[in-house]
Amino acid sequence: MSASTSSLASFLSPDDCSIKICGVTTAADAHALVAHGIAALGVNFWPLSKRFIAHDDAAPWLHEVASKILRVGVFVNSTSDLIAEIYAQGLIDLVQLHGDESPEQMSGLLAQGIPCIKALGLKEQSDVAQAHEYAGALGLLLDTAAPGVYGGTGATFDWALAGAVHRSMPEMPLLLAGGITAENAESAVRAVRPCAIDIASGAEISPGVKDFVKVQAIQNAVNLAKTVKAFS
Repeated sequence: MSASTSSLASFLSPDDCSIKICGVTTAADAHALVAHGIAALGVNFWPLSKRFIAHDDAAPWLHEVASKILRVGVFVNSTSDLIAEIYAQGLIDLVQLHGDESPEQMSGLLAQGIPCIKALGLKEQSDVAQAHEYAGALGLLLDTAAPGVYGGTGATFDWALAGAVHRSMPEMPLLLAGGITAENAESAVRAVRPCAIDIASGAEISPGVKDFVKVQAIQNAVNLAKTVKAFS
């Protein structure tokens, strides 16, 4: 098992709760996340994101942190060819489909050996059924529903909906996003018991600039919550 495969398996394991810090835009922040022992970083390749970075610009430091931290590429309605190209360049270890990608597009990427998770926005109970359309994903990232915004809203959603997804798909690794901060991270992990939490604005000074006082506080909160069982 390669280092990236091992890191991915650990990141998606339901036996622990990892932390992914998303919207990384600088080499300094990437290396600091490694030093803090963060499991994964996210780079946003959606041009309309306020945390966007072109893959060519991120390439030097993404190569530098390879095998030291799981590198997740965040894509919104990108072509499969672009995703495959960036993956083939060795810049990322995992694809996060965060737009309106179809189950067929995801399946096509998986068939090429490209590991994918799918982000789903949850607002009401009827949204839970959509999760089953992506049953082939390596994991589902549950986020706040915000049509046209595609994440990064800084708002939470009703975590009971995450419980409904878990009960209907008990073997599916669930990642939790949406307005998680140091103040509510412990409650989020206790309530949902995800394999990972995904944080952008809750760990920032400004969009794309990370705050490592907040990162450490989030780590402390997650560590406090890890022994508590959820969905009981």
